[in-house]
Parts: sequence; structure tokens; C-alpha cells
Amino acid sequence: MAKQIGDQMKYEMRIPAGVSIRQLSDVLMHYEVELGQTDYGPVLYGKKEELEKARDHIIKALNERISELGDREKES
Repeated sequence: MAKQIGDQMKYEMRIPAGVSIRQLSDVLMHYEVELGQTDYGPVLYGKKEELEKARDHIIKALNERISELGDREKES
């Protein structure tokens, strides 16, 4: 979904389940996105390119966490 904010078009991206506050903090510090809240949960607002970078960062962090949990399971 896109919104006109000031003179810029900003897009909205839902934050997927499982994203930690630390991961979200990293995204907010490294990319030009803003945190918002909707009736459906937290979202990020920003330019399309920045949201795509933030999405890639989130996916990478989630995949690393899944890998860590899988490694722990194998050790057990």
C-alpha cells in the first residue's frame, strides 16, 4: 500500500512474525524507514527501495536464527 506523505510517496510493509526488537532496531538504524502501527500490527513506512533493503535484512536475520535453532537441535 502506498501513501502520500508530504511531497513523497511512501510505501507500507508489514513486519512478519518472529522479528525481534533487536532486529527491528537494526533495520530502523540502517535504513531510511519509519515504524508505524495499524489495526493489523506494526508496519514499516518508506521508499520502495529502502523497504526492499529492509526486507532483505529481515529475511537474512530470520534465516540465520532458524539455522542457529536447527544447529542446536542437531546437537541434542
